[in-house]
Amino acid sequence: MGYHVIDPDDIDHSEGRPCEMHYISKAAGMEEMGLRLYRVAPGEEIPVSGLHYHDEQEEAFYVPSGELRVETPDEEFVVPENNFFVAEPGSVHRAFNPESNDATAVVVGMGAPPLSDGHAYEG
Repeated sequence: MGYHVIDPDDIDHSEGRPCEMHYISKAAGMEEMGLRLYRVAPGEEIPVSGLHYHDEQEEAFYVPSGELRVETPDEEFVVPENNFFVAEPGSVHRAFNPESNDATAVVVGMGAPPLSDGHAYEG
């Protein structure tokens, strides 16, 4: 058994990302689910590769603060504070905070299984 209390500010944010991202799952030694905290300023996005999809990974975003937008090939979703957005495997998406927003969006991202199976969408 193991228990962890983790302050995301105690974890260095990952370099090379379009927004601030903290790997909570890595700090806790989690192996079955990827768990991350994002702080997405206006004009920033979450994925490295823009529109993308996952082969096997189910992905969910919870927005405790601010507003997140998710672009798909067919429409753009608005994910308000205290709501979730869920993308099933094979579903093309790009999560972002538009430049027109005034506030940074705080987003908890969860993915399972914790694979790096994302592919850029060539539409």
